[in-house]
Amino acid sequence: MSSPTEPADDYNVADDDQKEVLDDEPRSILMGIISQLSKGTDLHRVTLPTFVLEPRSMLERITDFMCHPDLIMGTHAKEDPVERFVDVVRYFVSGWHIRPKGVKKPYNPVLGEHFRCQYKYADGTNAFFVAEQTSHHPPVSNYLFCSPENHLMVQGEVKPKSKFLGNSAATLMTGETRITFTDRDEEYILNLPNVYARGLLFGTMILELGDNVTIKCPKTDLVCELEFKVKGYFTGSYNALGGKIKRISKRDTLYELSGKWSDKSFIKPAKGDTAVLFSAEDEHIHPKLVAPEAEQEQYESRRLWSKVTAAIADRDLDTATDEKTKIEARQRANRIAREERGDAWSPRFFEQVGDDPESFEFKLLRTLPKDPKLRRDTLNEFIFTNPPPHPYGDEPAS
Repeated sequence: MSSPTEPADDYNVADDDQKEVLDDEPRSILMGIISQLSKGTDLHRVTLPTFVLEPRSMLERITDFMCHPDLIMGTHAKEDPVERFVDVVRYFVSGWHIRPKGVKKPYNPVLGEHFRCQYKYADGTNAFFVAEQTSHHPPVSNYLFCSPENHLMVQGEVKPKSKFLGNSAATLMTGETRITFTDRDEEYILNLPNVYARGLLFGTMILELGDNVTIKCPKTDLVCELEFKVKGYFTGSYNALGGKIKRISKRDTLYELSGKWSDKSFIKPAKGDTAVLFSAEDEHIHPKLVAPEAEQEQYESRRLWSKVTAAIADRDLDTATDEKTKIEARQRANRIAREERGDAWSPRFFEQVGDDPESFEFKLLRTLPKDPKLRRDTLNEFIFTNPPPHPYGDEPAS
């Protein structure tokens, strides 16, 4: 077994799950779409073929960051602010190794779509998650994760902006995430890396994460400057990351980070030996509890996309395309009807903040009880037991 200072991974080889070689027919379809695009085209308005889709919604994809609760559930009780900060960095790094095979993207959520789930932990505590598509043009997905007894709240928004770059496509992940330890009133603010699909015109298709992420906690005077490194044509490595944890005021480096976001990452203090920060193969993915599709609402993600998902599983791309088209057609019809009535869209679980049409927050954020038990009961009531009525009522989604 290699030591933490000498990782055994071959950083010049991409994971097989990241690579994809298309057959002639899918490649021909993709090339036909690409031939109509110019460099810089906004891909959010381009209808992509179903063979490039990951069979789940982006709203559910967000829950990948809640799959390793053991890394952060006890963090609020630690007295050392540096230890708490390292835990947050570890928790963030842990959310990226879960990904589909090949070069796939989740379904683009439709306006009014939502995803809900719960988590039950071994110590008897639990957590709630809800995500909602609060805007369609431009696309904005808002989410809230809260474990009241563990004094943890994660909230934020994903605002993807996709661009065609020639032999690659980029999804620029704008928006920010805020992690809060509610008993300390301590907030960590961070952004997300961008996603690149390479090899669209020639070569092997591969998915990469790239660019810079900043994790900062002004209250504790700490910042992590993290780089998700993309491989160059002749230099560099796949899935590599590197970074430093520093004090904001003094800029002195406390830790250096290295490794692979897809497998094993490392942390080295300014004075001391390298240790493992996160190892994907050694961590258990905690399951989420989701209501059966038959019990879900029309615009709940898994039910909404169920026919598309089933067709993709059966490799029936024609049916998948037909069902996806029905959902998109219903969205267009709803938008036209709203415009004709002069109605503004009002989300269900989130509400607009100020005058910014892309800024939303959870409706109960400012009124949640501080007591963990009351907070748990309030969230369960609002998200699951007695949620607000859906703007579309009982109207079918397709």
